[in-house]
Amino acid sequence: MLFPVGNKMPEIQFPSFLYVALERKGPWREEGAPGRGAGAGSSGGLCLPCLTQHLHRAKLRNPTGEGFPAPAPPGPAMDSTTKNETQPALLPVPAAVAHTQSLIDAQQLLEAYVSLRELEQLQEETWESLGDLELPIFEGLGPLSEALGQAVEAAVGAAGQLAREDPALLVAAVRVAEVETGRTTSLEQAPRDWRQRCLRALQEGLERVHFGTHLLPGPGALAGWLEALRVALPAELATAEALIAPCCPPHYKVVQLWAHTLHSGLRRCLQQFMEGPELGAADAFTLLHWALHVYLGPEMMGSLELGPEADVSQLEPLLTLENIEQLEATFVSKVRANVVQWLQKALDGEVAEWGREQEPDTDPSGFYHSPMPAIVLQILEENIRVTSLVSESLQRRVHGMALSELGAFLRSFSDALIRFSRDHLRGEAMAPHYVSYLLAALNHQSALSSSVSVLQPDGVASGALAPVEAALEELQRRICRLVLEALLVELQPLFMALPSRQWLSSPELLDDVCERTARFCRDFWRVRNPAVQLLLAEAERTVVLQYLCALMQGRLVCRGADERNQAAERLQHDAAKLQDLFLNLGLEESFQCASVLLTLRKLLNLRDPTMLGLEVAGLRQQFPDVSEDHVSALLDLRGDVSREQRLAALSSLQAGPQPSPSAGRRALFSLVPTPTPAPSSCLPSGPCA
Repeated sequence: MLFPVGNKMPEIQFPSFLYVALERKGPWREEGAPGRGAGAGSSGGLCLPCLTQHLHRAKLRNPTGEGFPAPAPPGPAMDSTTKNETQPALLPVPAAVAHTQSLIDAQQLLEAYVSLRELEQLQEETWESLGDLELPIFEGLGPLSEALGQAVEAAVGAAGQLAREDPALLVAAVRVAEVETGRTTSLEQAPRDWRQRCLRALQEGLERVHFGTHLLPGPGALAGWLEALRVALPAELATAEALIAPCCPPHYKVVQLWAHTLHSGLRRCLQQFMEGPELGAADAFTLLHWALHVYLGPEMMGSLELGPEADVSQLEPLLTLENIEQLEATFVSKVRANVVQWLQKALDGEVAEWGREQEPDTDPSGFYHSPMPAIVLQILEENIRVTSLVSESLQRRVHGMALSELGAFLRSFSDALIRFSRDHLRGEAMAPHYVSYLLAALNHQSALSSSVSVLQPDGVASGALAPVEAALEELQRRICRLVLEALLVELQPLFMALPSRQWLSSPELLDDVCERTARFCRDFWRVRNPAVQLLLAEAERTVVLQYLCALMQGRLVCRGADERNQAAERLQHDAAKLQDLFLNLGLEESFQCASVLLTLRKLLNLRDPTMLGLEVAGLRQQFPDVSEDHVSALLDLRGDVSREQRLAALSSLQAGPQPSPSAGRRALFSLVPTPTPAPSSCLPSGPCA
């Protein structure tokens, strides 16, 4: 069918040269197909010689239907006879010009073109007969021709609308342009290349419909605009293939023209966006995803319904590499700013809880709990995950940013804990549940540490998490240290009375230490494993170190064998007491350090001072970091060692090869300075193996 039902062109009386172009089975037929006005064996194509032949045979008609008298044959000069013969033929020209203009105004383009060509033929024949003399009466043909060209151009520029509403007008406009293209006259006039004007009009009209200035989105409206294009552009291509292409000759390559025009118009618009104000994170992400995936996907340019005639393989990328780099950098920068704000808000909310009158919240199992770790990881993980929808390069950028900001967050968290501890210990801002919130912070660290792997996308080197893991370990050590400092505040006054003669005769001093320690550690069970084991080991180590520090102060010198035996028994009793205490708190014996007291007991319990060298050598084998000062302090505690015996015992520290530290055993005596330092110098700095 040539046109949709109800859009048939009316029957028009045309010269034979236009029937060649008009009367066929379809709008555009192959050469050689017969049509009205083409005799047997004649070509049905739009060939110029054929049209010229028909043009010279055409009868020039005036608006009333009466023929113009034929002009006189051309001659070298205009004599009175020629003038008398020519003048009647020119009388209807003004009326014919006005009639042609009215046809143009009424969008009767084929009739207007016929009338224009008849007038131009009369002008040409008159020009030849008058010896190349131009007459003023034909001055209106130039503007008339341009008016028709503009009308043809306007009709073709509205091809999308006309193909649906008035395809006959579109066909007429294209046929006028095709008949006119390449036609030459004997007049000294440039050829009218209306075909190129039509092609330009098709492109400009298409761009105007979808990419006109008034249609471009404002701030925040980019996503809606792109979504509208996702629907409109495939529909436009379908219209071009189904409705517009049949109205145009094959060499117009309408589908390819449509695809390339839409692409170039869209590309130009996107370049304008890139050169304008910086986009927000959402717009940058939307544009990247749309250009790299939606536009090239099966719903648009990658559609299987889009045939090879669209030739989309030749389209240049919608976004250049520089555009992609700019958009990725913009997105990462904007997201970083948002992440910093969100993480700071999460930290501020957590810090605000630390001064509450209530203990920290707990989960159903009784462990201290806060939503902060989950919030932090969710913020970072979602930003990493969503970038996988765009490209690996963007995901790598956001992954690096997320780990960097997580490291900064952990440092801020640690600094906030230090300020919290300082203000509490100085009495500037006493926290009712100071230790409990430190324990809760340890659970937060554990939650982050156990879940940080969710920030590791596929294909990213495992070592990328190493800096964050190191920062988490440092945070754990910092929290443990703050807890132990609070424990020291509780225990240091008690250890000031140890050792003493009261200590020799009564277990009360250590009982007080154990009672205070048990009370301090009563909420440790609310800390999750493995952090609770680390914390208990550090607490036990702190108590033992304080015990050793007290022994080295020289506060007690045994006055005989009985007191030495009492001291030895007290060390044995205290070691057992401490071991039972921490076993009850949940610390396995293999992680405890109190057994060092049993080794020192042997040194005090030895009856023959001449054998001290063997005991000192054994002490050195177990604790390679023991020094002469430590041994001297212990010998002073015995109270029965002569100068020679002391020198002999100390010399055993240098005898034989230097023992290597036992695998998994940490330094102990090196943390016990002598003579007496500030008590806090005995604080440990790491986990007990």
